[in-house]
Amino acid sequence: MKPQAIRLAPGNLIPNNPRFPLLLYRGVLKGDDRAADFEVLFGRNGWGNMWRNGVYPFHHYHSKTHEALGFAIGSATLMLGGPTGLKIEIHAGDAAVLPAGTGHCRISASSDFLVVGAYPAGADYDLCRDEPTPEQMKRIQDLAAPSTDPVTGGSGGLIALWR
Repeated sequence: MKPQAIRLAPGNLIPNNPRFPLLLYRGVLKGDDRAADFEVLFGRNGWGNMWRNGVYPFHHYHSKTHEALGFAIGSATLMLGGPTGLKIEIHAGDAAVLPAGTGHCRISASSDFLVVGAYPAGADYDLCRDEPTPEQMKRIQDLAAPSTDPVTGGSGGLIALWR
């Protein structure tokens, strides 16, 4: 399965990632319980510290870790890259890998919208809404690529595109 790689330019409040593109996978899962299936898939590929919820309706990013999002139920319009970024439509079964610093915000969603989130090696995350500090920028720029892709595991995806 090959993702779409999307490079996002830095903005005033949202740094995005200078090294790694956002990865968007379409139609990863088709089963009846996609939330549980995303948890199994992400866990099998070494991504943990999982949660089930949605995407916040405000622009934010994470400076400590990369993030995987498995869209389990429903559909949504997301704004990626900050207020002047890219609007995308996502649907149940899609997944995204957001490199540290990547802005994301929910514009609209179906009432049943559900996301499974995960982090490489179960890393802890932060929630950043303001212009990044020099310390946050250095952390984002220095953060290495994970050893596995949450969707494809040890090959393809970020293994091929983030090296």
